[in-house]
Amino acid sequence: MTEENRALSKRFNRIEWADYAKGICIVLVVMLYAVGHVGHVAGHGGWLDPVVAFARPFRMPDFFLVSGVLLTLSIHRDWHTFLDRKVVHFAYFYVLWLTILLAFESRWIAPEAGWSGVGALYLKSFVHPYGTLWFIYVLPIFFVVTKTFHRAPPVLVWLCAAALQVAEFDTGIKIFDRFAKYYVFFYTGYLLAPYVLRFARAASARPMRAFVFLALWGVLEAYVVFEDYALLPGISLALGFTGAAAVIGVSALMAKTRVFAPIAYCGSNSIVLYLAFAIPLAIASKLVFSSGWLQDVGSIAALVTLAAIAALLLLHRLVRDTALRFLFERPARFRLGAARNGLKERPFPESV
Repeated sequence: MTEENRALSKRFNRIEWADYAKGICIVLVVMLYAVGHVGHVAGHGGWLDPVVAFARPFRMPDFFLVSGVLLTLSIHRDWHTFLDRKVVHFAYFYVLWLTILLAFESRWIAPEAGWSGVGALYLKSFVHPYGTLWFIYVLPIFFVVTKTFHRAPPVLVWLCAAALQVAEFDTGIKIFDRFAKYYVFFYTGYLLAPYVLRFARAASARPMRAFVFLALWGVLEAYVVFEDYALLPGISLALGFTGAAAVIGVSALMAKTRVFAPIAYCGSNSIVLYLAFAIPLAIASKLVFSSGWLQDVGSIAALVTLAAIAALLLLHRLVRDTALRFLFERPARFRLGAARNGLKERPFPESV
């Protein structure tokens, strides 16, 4: 690790906003799917739908931008260690949770496609990421591309990434379309990591200025989104960056108090939630609808969001010291060669 990265690491370790930023985003992701699922079952939307629409331009850009910031701390590792931590690590969890999710959802897929269709879908998912797991699939690609080109002219790489985003590809090849849509945010986080950290510190040190910025941003975001300008070429790129800045500003303010600690806890376990939230979400939705005690669609979606997150965090805590910890912690036998003899890694590394 270079002196510059040591300094960056020390600066990063003194702040907590990253967990808050990831926590905000993962809650919004679960909310998105809860609203969609509940609305589909109910046949109409609810009061949470505008919240989901408001968050759409920045929900994933912020996730990727923060991941890019954190990659700065590990990009200079040797390729063997880098591939173990950034590729094999996520490949293990992708295959594991693809298998679990398809096994869970096969009861709905098999009646229409047959069990041969389930098998075909499973094999297809190795080249065309399945459902919500596309994030786990594309993140290692971002890592490898960034390390491969980290000595290339940054402006050139950024312009190419921005051009891909503005082009708004819809080829049907999910991994290419997602790469084109989000890589510019990841690379910007990596490229401008010191400035992102400086911005977060400034927001924390000058809360009144931060509140003014957030108020202005909120009005602009709402206008652009609800007037249907958000998907215009170039506008979505700008909204992704301004929204990410707003989330980082909010996160820096949240980190000043322990009141919002549950958000940080969600953020520190964001990939745990991302991997498996579909299962408790479906179960919670089924239970709430079958009970009949809650009728408002927006309230049902909010309850399902909270229930799915709480159930999964509880499961993670219950299994972490048992034989089932392989669900969220990669066993040593699935590490690359010499990497098995290294220090015990966290269930999810610092670049998530």
